[in-house]
Amino acid sequence: LDFITIQFSQSLIFAIEEINNSSSLLPNVSLGYKIYDTCGSTAMGVRVAMALINGNENSTLEEQCTKPAQAQAVIGETFSSVSMAITQSVGPFSVPLISHSASCECLSDKRKYPSFLRTIPSDYYQSRALAEMVKQFGWTWVGAIRRDDDYGNSGMAAFTKAAEQLGICLEYSIPFFTTYSQEKVLRIIQQIKSSTSRVIVGFVDARDFGDFAGWYFYKHNITGYQWVWSEGWISDTTVARPG
Repeated sequence: LDFITIQFSQSLIFAIEEINNSSSLLPNVSLGYKIYDTCGSTAMGVRVAMALINGNENSTLEEQCTKPAQAQAVIGETFSSVSMAITQSVGPFSVPLISHSASCECLSDKRKYPSFLRTIPSDYYQSRALAEMVKQFGWTWVGAIRRDDDYGNSGMAAFTKAAEQLGICLEYSIPFFTTYSQEKVLRIIQQIKSSTSRVIVGFVDARDFGDFAGWYFYKHNITGYQWVWSEGWISDTTVARPG
C-alpha cells in the first residue's frame, strides 16, 4: 500500500471540497471527480483514461449521477512514462492531462504532447542543478544510477551532458528497474563495489529503489558513499530519519 499516493489523493479531495464549498471560487460550478489507481502501469493508465473521457467507467456510487460522465480533464499521472502514454491517448480529444509529478524533459515537447500540463518543473532544470551542485562540492569523479524508463534515462542523459561541460566525469551509469532479476541487481552491486568513485548520482524513484535494491545494498554492505538523488526522493520518509 502506497501511503504517499493516498496522501496525494486526499489532498486533491480536500482542494476540490474547498472549491465547492466556497462562494468566491468558481461560483455556481461544482467539481466532481473519480480516482483510480494505475499501479504505475502504462496499460492500466491508458485504459482508465479512455474510460473516463468516454464516460464508460464503472461507478461505485449507489445514487445516479445527473451530470455528464465524461471527464473534462485528467489529473496525473505520477510516472513520466505512464503520463506519456496517457496524454498521447487523450490528447487527440483535446482533454488535458495535468501531472503533479511527471518531470521528464521530453514531455515539454508541445508538438508531441500539446495537451500535457504539469505543476512540477521539467528535469531540464533539475539535471543541470544536480550537475552544478556536484561541481560545487568538488566531486569530479562520480557514478550514476538511473531508473530504466523515460524519466531516468532522459534525466541522466541531461545530467551527463551538463556534467561533462563542467568537467565532471562519470565512471559508470547503471540502469535499474523494479522488475530486474536478482542476478541483475547483484551485477549492479558488484559494479559499484569494484568502482573507485565514492559519489553516486541517482535518477531513480525512492519507492522503487529504496524498497527493492536498498535491501540488497544493506545486505552487501554498500556503505561509505555520498548519495545525490533526484526529486524522486523528496517525499520519502526514510531519508529524513537519522541513522
